[in-house]
Amino acid sequence: MVSCKPKKSTYLSLGIIVLLLFMGLSYLLYDFNHSREFPFLFYLIGCSIITVVLLLILVKMMAGYKFLAAGNEKIEIWLPLKGQRKKYKLEDLLAWQEEEVLANKKVFKQLILVFSDKYSFAISNHEHLGYDDLRRYLGKKASKKRVKN
Repeated sequence: MVSCKPKKSTYLSLGIIVLLLFMGLSYLLYDFNHSREFPFLFYLIGCSIITVVLLLILVKMMAGYKFLAAGNEKIEIWLPLKGQRKKYKLEDLLAWQEEEVLANKKVFKQLILVFSDKYSFAISNHEHLGYDDLRRYLGKKASKKRVKN
């Protein structure tokens, strides 16, 4: 059974960044309320930028929190934040593709799975454990459904 789940280190580092951004936003609002050392425009722009970045990172974290299990000719996808659990037979897999991007001397890989109900699922090697096992499983069991670049 192949299991793909989010890496704890990714969520730990993003969580620390979210915490630091929240502390910075809190400090700016506290400073504005008590001392107002800077012009109003500084507080307005600073709080807006920090809030947007904070929300983008939180949405990224929530969208990437997904699990996949494959084995016994079945694929199960679990999205806990949406409350969805989908089970597919391997025959329901229409196509799968692996994309590779070279950036900063590192290879970023992503698997995209498309199912018969037009649902697509993407999983990357930098955010999930078990990526290579899933690629090998799909190469062995569903090699005819692979889309080549």
